[in-house]
Amino acid sequence: MNTEKKRIEEKDKKIKNWLLWGPYLSERQWGTVREDYSANGDAWNYFPHEHARSRTYRWGEDGLAGFSDNHSKICLSVALWNGKDPFLKERLYGLSNNQGNHGEDVKELYYYLDNTPTHSYMKYLYKYPQSEFPYKLLEETNRKKGLRDLEFELIDTEIFKNNAYFDVLVEYAKADEKDIFMKITIINQGEEKAPIFVLPTLLLRNHWSFFDVNPLPSISRKGNENSVKITNALEEDYYLYFEQADRCLFTENESNNEKLHKHPNEHPYKKDLFHDAVISGDFELATQRNHGTKFSPMYFFELETKEQRIIYLRLTNEEKENPFNGVNELFASREQECDTFYRNRLKTKNEELYLIQKQALSGMLWSKQYYYYNIERWLKGDSKHPAPPKERWKGRNSDWTTLRNSDVLLMPDKWEYPWYAAWDSAFHCVSMAMIDIQFAKEQLLLFTKEWYMRPNGQIPAYEWNFSDVNPPVQPWATLMIYNIDQKQNGTSDISFLKRMFNKLSLNFTWWINQVDSSQNNIFEGGFLGLDNIGVFDRTQGIEGVETLEQVDGTAWMALYSLCMLKISLEISKHDESFEEMATKYFAHFIHIAKALNHISEEHKGIWDEKEGFFYDRIIFKDGNSKLVKVRSVAGMLSLIAVLHIDQETLDRLPRFKNSFSWFQKHLMNELKYPIIQTSDNNKGMLLSLVPKNRLDKMVRALVDEKEFLSDYGIRSLSKIYTHPFRVPLEGKMYEIAYDPAESTSNMFGGNSNWRGPIWFPINYILIDTLRELYRFFDDTTYQFPTGNEQNTLNFNQIADEISKRLIRIFQKDAQENRPVNRLHSDVYRQENFQDLILFYEYFHGDNGRGIGASHQTGWTSLVANLIDEVGDW
Repeated sequence: MNTEKKRIEEKDKKIKNWLLWGPYLSERQWGTVREDYSANGDAWNYFPHEHARSRTYRWGEDGLAGFSDNHSKICLSVALWNGKDPFLKERLYGLSNNQGNHGEDVKELYYYLDNTPTHSYMKYLYKYPQSEFPYKLLEETNRKKGLRDLEFELIDTEIFKNNAYFDVLVEYAKADEKDIFMKITIINQGEEKAPIFVLPTLLLRNHWSFFDVNPLPSISRKGNENSVKITNALEEDYYLYFEQADRCLFTENESNNEKLHKHPNEHPYKKDLFHDAVISGDFELATQRNHGTKFSPMYFFELETKEQRIIYLRLTNEEKENPFNGVNELFASREQECDTFYRNRLKTKNEELYLIQKQALSGMLWSKQYYYYNIERWLKGDSKHPAPPKERWKGRNSDWTTLRNSDVLLMPDKWEYPWYAAWDSAFHCVSMAMIDIQFAKEQLLLFTKEWYMRPNGQIPAYEWNFSDVNPPVQPWATLMIYNIDQKQNGTSDISFLKRMFNKLSLNFTWWINQVDSSQNNIFEGGFLGLDNIGVFDRTQGIEGVETLEQVDGTAWMALYSLCMLKISLEISKHDESFEEMATKYFAHFIHIAKALNHISEEHKGIWDEKEGFFYDRIIFKDGNSKLVKVRSVAGMLSLIAVLHIDQETLDRLPRFKNSFSWFQKHLMNELKYPIIQTSDNNKGMLLSLVPKNRLDKMVRALVDEKEFLSDYGIRSLSKIYTHPFRVPLEGKMYEIAYDPAESTSNMFGGNSNWRGPIWFPINYILIDTLRELYRFFDDTTYQFPTGNEQNTLNFNQIADEISKRLIRIFQKDAQENRPVNRLHSDVYRQENFQDLILFYEYFHGDNGRGIGASHQTGWTSLVANLIDEVGDW
């Protein structure tokens, strides 16, 4: 057993708490809903970036390359100054939603290079310009740009010309569960000598400014020792050891009210003191105390070209006489153990694919964050502050007073989306299961706990509106994790299935009662995660329209039914009492499938026979209806509701088999479309929302390069809409067009686009669907791509080919360019950039360029799963 795997086993068996410390510090706490106490819910303006260095956070902390305990009470990060910036580089910079021409956007260059499941070894790279950071230029240039313009990025400025930047490598290595080393390597990549100030920063999260805390936490230094002691922050004392510094700076992690609000401060030791001291060169105030709640040993270097310096620190719960003995050997061992772990776990022997997988999964691990949000307390306010505006009791999330989150969670992107989204999290867990199956299970289970899920069964969506409805992918993720566990460990964790099943049954009931308002098994309204994919803003009412019935909402619920059926069948192999639940979810699926396929005379359905596609349907207030004939991945999602039940399972479960036999005898003839297919050659049966004749038409569209199939995966909207598709309604013209890149609409904040680009979560679930279809239709083939009569592939082969196209986004081509970096290929061919990979939120529908949030590992880490599934080729 390799060393990291042994640590994971110790964690899982609770022998050692290896996850007590990790990369749990947020990369952006400002501009979040949690910190917003305004009457109108304007989170971005209530707590902007320029306040972050002077104002205390209530619900978390942030920092550069940060590390903390699992409640972020003790936080370690790094701050930098190049001698020219107006303030220290203490946190990552980016534009707010209103400042960016495509919503919020980080404007920095940083990379997650390594991380192990126990965080025994972590590596982070930040590229810090030697010239003054162009804060004003970035903001002003992006403000002038429109929706159809590209974003103006840091790399588009002249600031990295002649390599005039520092590579700042931050590494962490654990000697034990409560003994962590930090290594900061500064490299001058420029052609000239350059100065830099480096401030490793120890920070205690502030509770005491909001309510009474006794005793107060503190950082203190004894004499001139190269160490400080941390008391009253955690259950035991900790010590931070550091190498000889130029100066030791102390202050308090408290708001500078004089600077922020023109109110006098009770003392001068405020959160932003280090900024003032370093930039002015006046260190008298910051060095005259030897205690506080924010501390930095400061180092100043003037580095020649290619020169590097290393700083070591050690955070531990024990006093050490020689704290840095063996430090080089420790880092070398942990880095090697990290590589050994991934080489043993990942199947590929291809070095490029290995690099992609390792960075994707390391990014996933770096995206862990402590998330703290108690809605009731947030609404009421704190004893040491004035009561918040009363309007908030009728505003955002006011009906979620049972929500009390205080956990380490996988974030979509720790800067752009430093908050969880329910459906993102399910995909995160599928990737996490590759390397830490227990954490993946616990993370998925967390969303079913009473401090997340409402008593009525609703799962919170995301902090901007917990009541929004996201695709219910949790049961699908449950099965994926269960299957990965079986393949990895040869175990069947029925307890995990039962725990998920019991809570998901509550959530399923909530969906049935809330979202299918007409009780016809067609689901309508709301935001189902695919933001601006339709002609209409689906979160808003449409004038003259009673209901918008959504094919994707119905498809998700059909998939939900089938996954719950599959889970109950799997449990029934060990506990026969669950067979009746299998019958229940079988019946739910039948009702949904009948409705979608236009079975009954009075129901018109949403299938168009002539065009061979499922479309959304609008029902007018006078009772008339109309199909909205947009060929998007929303319609294609009808394919995902498919389940193959093998003959062995049917034979092992006589009650369910008898129920199905009764259905075959008495009700099968009522189905005008074969949504249930059986086989004479012991293949079992296939349940599919889409009958085979309709399936054939949709698959041909899916693999048509003139429609959905791109060189880099499946597009979210058919390419046939290069000219806008228009729908006139009530005197208004609604339209949609193929937009393969950034959004040209402000809908849903304008920072995502489902009208043409490629998205990994939808591609991944479609690939999983194709593999499920192959289990029954193993001899069915299609032209690939459509129109190529010389090449026919079965479902499994099609899944492989789509997977390869997605993986190709990150692979180097013959010119050494990765499609993901298409706009900046010249930079990423350079020696110090060529092995650095960013995993964006979504990708250009025609050329694979990365778009949106740049560190979305997050669900784009699913590329690691795809590489494992396809293998080397």
